[in-house]
Amino acid sequence: KMSSGAADLRQRKKQNCTESDKMASEERNKENAKLGRSPKYMLIQRFAKLFFGCLAAVTSGMMYAVYLSTYHERKFWFSSRQELEREITFQGDSAIYYSFYKELLKAPSFERGVYELTHNNKTVSLKTINAVQQMTLYPELIASVLYQASGSEEVIEPVYFYIGIVFGLQGIYVTALFVTSWVMSGTWLAGMLTVAWFIINRTDTTRIDYSIPSRENWALPYFACQVAALTGYLKKTLNCSAEKFCYLLVSASTYTFMMMWEYSHYLLFVQAVSLFLLDSFALAQTEKVHEVYKIYLFSLFLGYLLQFENSALLVSPLLSLVAALMLSKCLQMNMKKGTFMSRLLKIMYIYLVLTITVTLNFLLKMVVPHKENEHLLKFIEVKLGLNTTKNFTMNWLLCQESLQAPSQDFFLRLTQSSLLPFYILVLIICLFSVTQVIFRRICGEPLKETVKLEDGRIGERPEIVYHVIHTILLGCLAMCLEGMKYLWTPYVCMLAAFGVCSPELWMTLFKWLRLKAVHPILLALILSMAVPTIIGFSLWKEFFPRIMTELSELQEFYDPDTVELMTWIKRQAPVAAVFAGSPQLMGVIKLCTGWMVSSLPLYNDDDLLKRNENIYQIYSKRSAEDIYKILTSYKANFLIIEDSICNEVGPARGCRVKDLLDIANGHVVCEEGDGYAYSKYGRFCHEIKMNYSPYVNYFTRVYWNRSYFVYRINTVISFQS
Repeated sequence: KMSSGAADLRQRKKQNCTESDKMASEERNKENAKLGRSPKYMLIQRFAKLFFGCLAAVTSGMMYAVYLSTYHERKFWFSSRQELEREITFQGDSAIYYSFYKELLKAPSFERGVYELTHNNKTVSLKTINAVQQMTLYPELIASVLYQASGSEEVIEPVYFYIGIVFGLQGIYVTALFVTSWVMSGTWLAGMLTVAWFIINRTDTTRIDYSIPSRENWALPYFACQVAALTGYLKKTLNCSAEKFCYLLVSASTYTFMMMWEYSHYLLFVQAVSLFLLDSFALAQTEKVHEVYKIYLFSLFLGYLLQFENSALLVSPLLSLVAALMLSKCLQMNMKKGTFMSRLLKIMYIYLVLTITVTLNFLLKMVVPHKENEHLLKFIEVKLGLNTTKNFTMNWLLCQESLQAPSQDFFLRLTQSSLLPFYILVLIICLFSVTQVIFRRICGEPLKETVKLEDGRIGERPEIVYHVIHTILLGCLAMCLEGMKYLWTPYVCMLAAFGVCSPELWMTLFKWLRLKAVHPILLALILSMAVPTIIGFSLWKEFFPRIMTELSELQEFYDPDTVELMTWIKRQAPVAAVFAGSPQLMGVIKLCTGWMVSSLPLYNDDDLLKRNENIYQIYSKRSAEDIYKILTSYKANFLIIEDSICNEVGPARGCRVKDLLDIANGHVVCEEGDGYAYSKYGRFCHEIKMNYSPYVNYFTRVYWNRSYFVYRINTVISFQS
């Protein structure tokens, strides 16, 4: 019966926009006439609500951007630093992204700058790379164009312009979450609560504190805009012009999101699965869901062309799923109704889609040559326990905090801010309501065209069901990988705030409890105002003083050893020199000096991963000759040993770089359950500091300070006794 009901919903034709708008207008007029309200009064009321809501949303975003800017200034003393000291605050991959932004601004023309990035042979030794494609440098291209086109050279320094754009995007991110919660609940009080929870839980909602130029900081604001537009688009009670606006915004933000982040198609895949489940249970208008699928296809196609024929998009699970859904829809439409095959197809719909998706993805990977993201599949295998490895890179990734299961502290922080308890409450109520709706559909009961407050059926609203499924899927990922919490927690804030501010959610709960002593509608309206107000005041009392203390405290980020190292390189090293060392340090050297390096802190290229593993051997127990051969194979002229890695005492034993190298090189001997590192050679980074043969034959120390030891790699080997 559910399948026949679903078929009825799928075959329902779209009403003419003008007719539907007229019908909605007539219904509103009748309702207002019953309440004794004039149309003019209602128009003014709606306009005032919209105006103040938009004002609150924009103000929240702007205040958050100003807050980030102020916090960044207090943390790094940015305005009082020299350019070199400012650049050192960009660590790891962030340094690489910003270095290419600098190169674009230094180029004689934008076209020449783009050409040099797409044919870059001045960054990594013996390697020409298309940096725009490999590192997704579209944010830097946009930032450099805006900086030069706006005539900001005489007004603001490039670094302030760059981080200002990122902070501005974070303001848009918060505004989009505000709007999403507002659209779902009908009150902008929910938006205010969303923003409050987002800022209070900033440690778990964003990585902006640690890595300003990271790709997700550029991309996730566009995804938040897409989710806000999609929320409005899925609503049943939406007039024609609003629906068109939401559709255009979904299209534009989906494509922009895909261009900003190389892993965006995986997050869109999770979203597509949510929409697929929503459509499978006939809880949304099929036409709307399939329009979103078409947006995915268009974005993938356009992204493939403009990202230099990026094969990763062709073999992405998103393309396979959307193609399978389209094919399944064609099979359903071409099948005669009432036949055995058509009934079987309806029953086996989900299984059919999954089978076609897996098969199509397998075939595409066989046909399309691709190397991108293969290491991700290997990592997932090891993470799930399907495989074991001694590979240094895989084990190093497994040891990263962001790729481990979330700690108890994460859940404790969410609980202390009252976010997690309210999220669980809202999720349980919505899940039970959705289950009820699905059961009614199985029994043949059709969905209501409009859900009223007194119905207490929040599970019949498609945009609510979508968000419930979406947060559950993201939550499952966050429970496996702590780094995924930055995708999940913002929408936890949004869903929890929507729930406590929504009279419909409270009404759904009261319908189950069958309240008789108090009028349930009145109580739902009171609670939807009182509960968020109480939460807001408690958050203000407990967390506002902490935030103000953060902004008033002058922190100090000063790394004199790194400053001295960069100064020495710029003054003493030959212009054509190539430096070798840890990838994180190489990123900073590339940014601060412009010198060529032998490796980069990037993990999406097999060759770079192999380089990183080979150069990390300077911290292993291998001979001076082996290390010399490795470094000269990459044409390195200088070697930098970091004392912090060589003498690393944390984190837990087994996750230190030197421990992982010993495991990969087979230098670990296990006795009675304990592992001991053993090799006939001492650890290279220790032995080279002793200045005895054969180390002095291959390497000559030219500079050192408390943290770094720099050695020139001898071109002519002198064998000293």
